[in-house]
Amino acid sequence: MPVEQALAELHTLLGEGLSLSKSELEAHGRSESHFPMTPPDAVVFPETSEETQEIVRICAKYAVPVIGWGAGTSLEGHGLATRGGVCVDFSRMNKILQINAADMDAVVQPGVTREALNEELRATGLFFPVDPGANASIGGMAMTRASGTTTVRYGSMRDNVMGMKVVLADGRLIDTGSRARKSAAGYDLTALMVGSEGTLGLATELTLKLHGIPEAISAGICSFPDMASAVAAVTETIQMGIPMARIEFACADTARAFNDYAGVSMAQAPHLMVEFHGNPDSVAQDAERFAEIVSDYEGSPFQWSTREEERRALWAMRHNGYYAVLASRPGARAMVTDICVPISNLATAVEQTQADIAASSLSGPILGHVGDGNFHAILLIDPNQPADLEEAKRLSNQMVARALALGGTCTGEHGVGIGKKSFMAQEHGEGWQVMGAIKQALDPENLMNPGKLVPGN
Repeated sequence: MPVEQALAELHTLLGEGLSLSKSELEAHGRSESHFPMTPPDAVVFPETSEETQEIVRICAKYAVPVIGWGAGTSLEGHGLATRGGVCVDFSRMNKILQINAADMDAVVQPGVTREALNEELRATGLFFPVDPGANASIGGMAMTRASGTTTVRYGSMRDNVMGMKVVLADGRLIDTGSRARKSAAGYDLTALMVGSEGTLGLATELTLKLHGIPEAISAGICSFPDMASAVAAVTETIQMGIPMARIEFACADTARAFNDYAGVSMAQAPHLMVEFHGNPDSVAQDAERFAEIVSDYEGSPFQWSTREEERRALWAMRHNGYYAVLASRPGARAMVTDICVPISNLATAVEQTQADIAASSLSGPILGHVGDGNFHAILLIDPNQPADLEEAKRLSNQMVARALALGGTCTGEHGVGIGKKSFMAQEHGEGWQVMGAIKQALDPENLMNPGKLVPGN
């Protein structure tokens, strides 16, 4: 069998860097979301770009699929081996290769996690800002074009990856960019690879843009009578040019889940969680100006602080929102879906989504990056009730149809993977066929993460 022949050669190459153990295969066949167990045929652990090249060449020789794996925190089944094959786990490629403080950039291997990178950067006065919540790997974040709570100020991975080394389907290793802050030299291959979800190649090295750690930070929380008031306050804040570093929304059901999970006492109402970066005077002024806007829209008093422990507690609660919602219904699994719309349409999208969920048989608390127009519905399902999953899919379909009608997208940050692939033709039209043509040109045998993202795959 071709797979067995490939595995024999991979064992010769990697030795203990190849695993066929049931526990390892199952660990790489699980998803954070609702998808069923889908284990690969083998898991490999490269330690260099050269080993990754040889792994891909061997798999190409025997037409064996190759699936990249970071920290396994994706929500749309990106890393599942839907057609079998070899899972390439980059956890051993976790070195920070360069920190160029004067140029405010760093070069890292793909298995470095965002928390490990920021820990190493602390002494330099710099940090890497993209914060999807989970302690994801940098390679996985790049390949899914991750964003998160700080995107409103610092941008997503699209804005913070300057270049990559990528192993293509035939084993070639290419450089997509450089450490220069801009270039007009040819096609932007970095932008092509960021968000490609491993369907075009495997990233083995990434050059990242860094930012200065702010001198001072203030953060706080407030509640509103309804979502429309909260979004209106955010819109006015943006229009007035108040520089927000984070601005997050939590619905009343999510606030209730926070109370039970984190032992806090939030009002059961929509909330905004906000952070400002700058110097001591500016973050205080920004917080005070925001408090005035909140008051104009009948929000509760904006309670803010510059104390690090209080800020950390606030964002730890937000980042644990998924687990808080899961804990609100023991034994449930979640279908986590996201859409993104223009901010002016966010209140409409959220309120209509809430009405759809309320009319269904499911519960589905909502969290969102309100400054970006992006929100998530955590649809809770009984894993033993197939009807629950079908209802969750119906609700997700309604959310996407609404987002597209409002000028938005089927996914603001989760990516396509398996879960959102069926919406790509509707959103992109002929553009989706162009994506398929690029895939065909770079991976004619369809070996790189097959079944994901593009048509005819």
